[in-house]
Amino acid sequence: MSALSIKIRLPHRHLVAIGPGKADLLEAIAQSGSISAGARTMKMSYKRAWDLVDAMNKSFREPLVETATGGSHGGGAKVTPFGQDVLQRYRAMESKASQSIADDAASLALLLQPL
Repeated sequence: MSALSIKIRLPHRHLVAIGPGKADLLEAIAQSGSISAGARTMKMSYKRAWDLVDAMNKSFREPLVETATGGSHGGGAKVTPFGQDVLQRYRAMESKASQSIADDAASLALLLQPL
């Protein structure tokens, strides 16, 4: 039986400031040092990844991701310290939410049709 999951999204104006996919993308960028490599890891287009990064950067008071243009030393992207803080807080919220509903989720899961 699979576990019940909660998807937390933080809306801001007409955008979603951060949600599960954006948090995963931040982690992929932090690991790879690149938006394009992070996008490949997540099997999404560079354009989609860039749009998500742009939405996050526009939603928060400081950028979550900074980019460097290419050239002889190459380009790249990095998750800023502010972005790392936002990501850590978001993951903590996910964890707290999952823990708080664990018993109720298990009880509810018992009511599902068997596989």
